Amino acid sequence: MPVLVLSWCEVNMENIFFQWFSWRFLEMPREILKVWKNHLAFNLRFFSVPLLIKTFFAPWRKYEMSYGKGLDPGRFLEAIFSNLIFRTIGAVMRFFLIVFGIVSEILIFAVGLLVFLFWFVLPLFLIFLLSFGMLLIIQNV
Repeated sequence: MPVLVLSWCEVNMENIFFQWFSWRFLEMPREILKVWKNHLAFNLRFFSVPLLIKTFFAPWRKYEMSYGKGLDPGRFLEAIFSNLIFRTIGAVMRFFLIVFGIVSEILIFAVGLLVFLFWFVLPLFLIFLLSFGMLLIIQNV
């Protein structure tokens, strides 16, 4: 009586579609969402948007002019206007950094959404291309 020996491929071949389906529509979308979330969090931390908002009117690079000792009105006014200019420069620089950070956050969100949707549409697109190619071959024969 012959001995029936089944290889690993023959045993698991019946489940390969279910394994692919599980990987394609369950595991990988979870991973894509995780990577997308990490990119969004990294971008916020890279541009320090929350910190820039909290310190919006702080002097740029902590430049400050001392008021000096004694009662010198010229020195006092010079320090006030210099500090006001430093704070204005800080606000303008922080404004542009915040805007750039938010715009890049929006771009990362949009690209992540496109990648996520493309992941689900790709099998249908490949089936369409294969059938279109076969149709072209049949028409030219």
